[in-house]
Amino acid sequence: MSSAPLGKHTSAVEVSNVSRNGFWLLLGDEELFVPFAEFPWFRDATIEQICDVKWPSPRHLYWSKLDVDLAVESIREPQKFPLVSRAGV
Repeated sequence: MSSAPLGKHTSAVEVSNVSRNGFWLLLGDEELFVPFAEFPWFRDATIEQICDVKWPSPRHLYWSKLDVDLAVESIREPQKFPLVSRAGV
């Protein structure tokens, strides 16, 4: 008899708090702050949109209602991933 788990394992991600400056994500036992100054596409998002986040792989987060994909590393070390906008060019 096999006791292999059924189904696909999915990692848990949770938005633990939202403030006027950003929001906190719980990724397993790690808590990360996502500041709106560094990630401006979340600034005008609703709480519902921010909380609708998936963690499909250890290195990737996805907000389907906002169509935003982020590397977890870009939240841990945003200075390594500078934002570049070509708006108005």
